[in-house]
Amino acid sequence: MSISRSRSATSSASMPASSEPLSLRGTLRASPRLTARHLWGAAGHAALADIAAGTALGGALADLAGRAVLLRARDPLHAALALIELDGVARRIVICPPDLADDALPGVIEVAGAEALVSDSADAETHGLIFAPLALPVRPLTAAPKATHRTEWVMFTSGTSGPPKLVTHTLAGLTGAIKPAPAGDAPPVWGTFYDIRRYGGLQILLRGLLGEGSMVMTAPGEPMADFLGRLADHRVTHLTGTPSHWRRVLMSREAAALSPAYVRLSGEIADQAVLDALKTRFAGVPVGHAYASTEAGVGFEVNDGLAGFPASFVGRPGEVEIRVEDGSLRLRSTRAASGYLGPGADALAGDDGFVDTGDMVERRGDRYHFVGRRNGVINVGGLKVHPEEIEAVINRHPAVRMSRVRARRNPITGAIVVAEVVLTDAPADPPAVKAEILEACRRELAAFKVPAMLGFTPALALTAGGKLERAVA
Repeated sequence: MSISRSRSATSSASMPASSEPLSLRGTLRASPRLTARHLWGAAGHAALADIAAGTALGGALADLAGRAVLLRARDPLHAALALIELDGVARRIVICPPDLADDALPGVIEVAGAEALVSDSADAETHGLIFAPLALPVRPLTAAPKATHRTEWVMFTSGTSGPPKLVTHTLAGLTGAIKPAPAGDAPPVWGTFYDIRRYGGLQILLRGLLGEGSMVMTAPGEPMADFLGRLADHRVTHLTGTPSHWRRVLMSREAAALSPAYVRLSGEIADQAVLDALKTRFAGVPVGHAYASTEAGVGFEVNDGLAGFPASFVGRPGEVEIRVEDGSLRLRSTRAASGYLGPGADALAGDDGFVDTGDMVERRGDRYHFVGRRNGVINVGGLKVHPEEIEAVINRHPAVRMSRVRARRNPITGAIVVAEVVLTDAPADPPAVKAEILEACRRELAAFKVPAMLGFTPALALTAGGKLERAVA
């Protein structure tokens, strides 16, 4: 087992008795608003005051002290409670995403050096590990183990650039972009369409826990209408998701009951069409988008309502350094992951400490615009096409809610460009709408980027991480 580290890495280590590290439970215990704070899931809820002084792990917490713990829960609420308990106690927490296949587990256990399994499935296969059952209600804890470790947090990458990898973080790095809650502000109620076991969702959970807030979380497979109803019931004030999540929200009648004070997008390219649609739907509410990745950490926020980011971000001094090389966005900061986990793992950052994100950008005037992933191009007769660039043009049509552009094999050019489009409403004249979309593409794009085929579809699939599913046969 090895860890390939960046220069800013800090390792999991036992701390001297006189120096207790930051821990989630310790932070909660110091909260002046603790009794008013909650975590709400799809099938239950927990008061943060209860978990600050109690346990959802029965009597097993002491047995997990100093160990590498695999956290595999069906319910994200249970996972959140386990993270609060294990941080500072376990040496390492491996956070399994909801779509992790059973047959992948032995390999994960080996690579992560897991010694214990925490699960809310009573019949979970333990693979010879120490087993700790996870369940509600939270019960009183007579003596909690002290936070003596800077726990390593191990997460899975999204798999956008290939098979998912295991990435190590510290709590300090994960929370590096979180600012203290302003004194006198009303307690926020956070909500996110992300699953908290992925980087984007975990960021929101940590913001809620460290920012004197509460949180409403979704569950795998929960219908969008149901989740929107729960968000409205709990009067969510801060709401985040991918652009694909938000496009689905805009298509839902239940969204009319929402009145957030904060709307953010991340995880995918936020084109101008979705930003404008959200500004119209949530009039007067600041709508922004953030750049972050599991490897590079939280990079920056853009709050001017425009797609892309100001060119002035590049090269400026600060907590996060930004560079563009060969069209690729690169970041360096203490928020980045410590490294990849596993034998023969690649270096996460270069010798200069910069993480190559693989996200390609293009400068247009005084602004950089995201154009797609380096490995996501379509090769049309030797010419490179970024699907996201075409989608941005299609999505600007007033009748379009979202679109997906992909390749279809062609014996002459190798591939042709194909577009699938979801409309806001059923059009009176579909052929006319199709002609208008294609005309816009011809007007704004090079000829080889114009879709050779374009069709309408009622919906587009999303990945478990909330991104547009692009791996279509």
